[in-house]
Amino acid sequence: MGWILVLLAAFSEIVGVVGLRFYSQEKNIRNLIIYLGGFGLSFVLLYASFNYLQLSIAYVVWVGIGTVGAVLVNIIFFGESKNLTRIISIIAIIFGVAGLKAVS
Repeated sequence: MGWILVLLAAFSEIVGVVGLRFYSQEKNIRNLIIYLGGFGLSFVLLYASFNYLQLSIAYVVWVGIGTVGAVLVNIIFFGESKNLTRIISIIAIIFGVAGLKAVS
């Protein structure tokens, strides 16, 4: 159950990042709700995951998935650069998060 909560929290964080991008471009109530709702739900779900997982592991996995997801969404949908250094960094984050999960 804890890992499901962390995954949902990370997905909600990515929604919050998309909302933040939209809100920074056009300040309206819909974009504000996506922005604050995504991040708010993310924190609630992450906090709930602490009942099942160690804080240090859950937090790192949440940050890693959220970071990789946010970068990929911005590359795919918003035209951010996709240079080799960024791709290598994303892969390094994935290996780091997978390694931490493997030892938990």
